[in-house]
This record gives sequence, C-alpha cells and structure tokens, in this order.
Amino acid sequence: MRVTSSPRVSEQAVLAALRDAFGAPSLRTAPTPGQFTVDLPGGGDVIHYPAVLPHADVYSVKVSPYLPDPAGPAVVTAWTMLVSLSTGQPLALLDATELTVERTAATTVLAADLLLPPGAHTAAVIGYGRIGRAHARYLRHLRPGMTVRAFAPKGVDKAGDGVQATADLEDAVTGADLVTLCTSAADDVIDPRTLPAGTVVTSISTNAPGAREIPPAAVKALDVYVDALTTLQVAADLTRAAADGWDPAAVRGDLAGLVAGRAQGPSGERPVYFRSVGLGIEDAAVAWAALHNDNAMTKGQPR
Repeated sequence: MRVTSSPRVSEQAVLAALRDAFGAPSLRTAPTPGQFTVDLPGGGDVIHYPAVLPHADVYSVKVSPYLPDPAGPAVVTAWTMLVSLSTGQPLALLDATELTVERTAATTVLAADLLLPPGAHTAAVIGYGRIGRAHARYLRHLRPGMTVRAFAPKGVDKAGDGVQATADLEDAVTGADLVTLCTSAADDVIDPRTLPAGTVVTSISTNAPGAREIPPAAVKALDVYVDALTTLQVAADLTRAAADGWDPAAVRGDLAGLVAGRAQGPSGERPVYFRSVGLGIEDAAVAWAALHNDNAMTKGQPR
C-alpha cells in the first residue's frame, strides 16, 4: 500500500476528477453517500466520508478526527484510504488535509460555473483563509475573465494574482454575480434576499454545531441546490428552514444533476443558493487523481 503524506494534484486534474465522479451513470440510480459522525468519549468526534468510484473499481473512506485539547487548539487531521473492489486490499493512504481544501473549493466553483450565466463577470470571496484563497484560485482557473474581489473581517493580507482586496463586505458583494462564503462563522454572514435575482451564493460553512452563513428564513426565497440530497439532513440552515416550514422537495437539483444536465436551471426570478457540506465522492475522486499523479511522478516506486 502506498502511503502519501504530501499528495499533490493540479486544479485541472481536480476539476476533471470531480466532473467524472459526479457525472457517473451510477449516481442516477444510487444516491451519493453522505457523511456520518462518531462521537468520542470525553468530547470530540470523527467524521467519516465514504464513497464508491465504480469507474476506478475503488472504495474510499476519509476519516477526519476532531480532538479537543484543553491546553490549546483542537487537533484536526484527515486521511483518505483507497481500497480495491477487486481484491479488497488497500491501495493507498493519503494525507487529505490539503486535498480537502482543493476538493472543497473545486466543488463550489464547479457548481457555480454550472449555475452562472456565460456573461457573469464579478465574484466576491467572503473569508480569505486557505479555503477562500483556494476558491479564488479555482475561479481564476475556470473563469479567467472574471473579476474576483476578496473580503475578510480582519483584512486581506495577500489578495493573490488577479484578486482585488476590499475593506468592506458591502463593497465586495455589491454588483457581484457570484458570492462565495468561505468563513468559519457559526451565524449569518449575509442575507441573500438582499441580492438581485440570479445572483449565485455558495456556502460551505463549518462542522461546528448549528453553523450557518445565511439566515434559515431566507432559504424559502431562494433557488436552492445542494452537493447531494443527504446535505438536507446535515446543513444547519437547511434543517432549520425545513423545521420552520420550508419544503426540502423545493430543491431544484444536486451537483450530479447539474453536471449531467438533468437538473433544472435557475428560475431567474430569485437569488440562487448552492449548499455543500463535503462528500466522500469528492474526497475519493481527488485522492484517486492525486494517486495517479504521485505514481506518474515516482514511476510507481515507493517514496
């Protein structure tokens, strides 16, 4: 079994891997598995992200422990194991810390690209840590002609190539065709109801209990899309909206439907909302791409 502690993969390969995974015919009949959490004695938990990649004949699971430390920051790690469905033997174990950043940003940008009209020209990235910078990087890769603005409450130190730093949230959002929320907030960051119809808003949020980036009351006024239907049971803003009377059946499509062209497009009458929480199929696809890249660089030899 190959163990890779620093896997690398290009933006192009990540996007191609996600398109292939979400476009797989198997997703038409079998739902995309969601994540599940095991609580640990004394606090903390381990989130599991399972998936099957039929075209690669691989089963995958990412485990991400969250281990509180009273003396300092919590310990958070992530590892993805790929297992052959032919032999039942593990093929690789990859450190998924950086791969998770890549798949999170690429999933958002892939969905946004499918929801935005061709002429969309401005994006706002709200929150500019590692995840926010990765969103900007994938936006620049997939839609190089877009103007990308970045905002963070504590300021943007390095905006990066082709990214404009803004000092005010309203300045970042005003006139933007796409607003990507990349914060660690546990409460509302913006209210999409204040944005023009057709504006695409994306949210990844965090795994903190009840974390959200938009008001649950806004959900019923939006064209809602999700990475997978299982997200309806996980995302705090959507579960709260459902408890308050919003019908989850109003979801217009998931990412597999968008990639395959089966999902209905935005109505053009309301802002658009894409909610993702992270899926094993994303981890599997990106880990498989990283394994291929690692094999190509080392010619299949152990490192």
